[in-house]
This record gives sequence, structure tokens and C-alpha cells, in this order.
Amino acid sequence: MPLGEIPKIRSAINVTPLVDVVLVLLIIFMVMAPNMQKGPGPEINLPATEKPTQQGTSDRILVTLDEKGVLWIEDKRVAAERFGDDLRAAAGGETHPKVVLQCDARLPFGEIRQTMLAIEQAGFDGVALIAERAGTHVRRG
Repeated sequence: MPLGEIPKIRSAINVTPLVDVVLVLLIIFMVMAPNMQKGPGPEINLPATEKPTQQGTSDRILVTLDEKGVLWIEDKRVAAERFGDDLRAAAGGETHPKVVLQCDARLPFGEIRQTMLAIEQAGFDGVALIAERAGTHVRRG
């Protein structure tokens, strides 16, 4: 190369390492995605049913009754004696909020029914129950 001449720059990019990295990341996210689907509240085993109906996730208050009978509103643990007050506080200014109850499948129905009555006594009209499709067995929470 003669003195004073500027060398040509090659603009070719080797994309093979980039594709390798992207594929590895894709596989990692595909494997980890099912484990990252954690909702508010503790982990529970939902009861199974043949045809659960789809529930909307907007404009609702999620109440959880875990395997030990502890109450949760969204992701906050609640004392049973303050449940009604905390539930009304979670509703805020909404006029007709939807209350959705998810309970551990191992709980006796009497405890679930008491929670449903407490929701009604707090001034809410009815409650929806969450279940999973039979055969899927996903731990929710």
C-alpha cells in the first residue's frame, strides 16, 4: 500500500454470532415464561372443573384464601376481623366492583362459604369463584 493512501473499510457483518445469541435467549425465555406467571397473593392449588368460564382481569378485586385459611386482598395479607373494612378500601370509589375469590382446593367448603358471606356482609353483591380447567394443574398466586 502506497504511503498516504487510506485503506478500504469492509462493511460486511458476520450475523452468525448474533443469531446464536438471539436463539439462546429465545429458548431461555420460552422455558422460563410459564414460571413467571405469578398473580397477586400467595400460591394456591385451585380446584379443578371441566369447563371454567373465562374471567376478565380488569375492574376486579382479587380475594385469596390460602391453604391455611389466611385471607389476602390482591397481594396484601388481611386480618379476618378487618376484612370488610380492607375490602371496601380496596374498592375505592368504584360503585359496583367485581369481587373474585380464589381458594385453595384443600380447604373445606365451610371456610370458603364463610368468606363469601363476609364479602356479602361488607356490602358487595355476589362473588365470582376462580377454578382451573381439569387436567392443567397450575399453581396460582
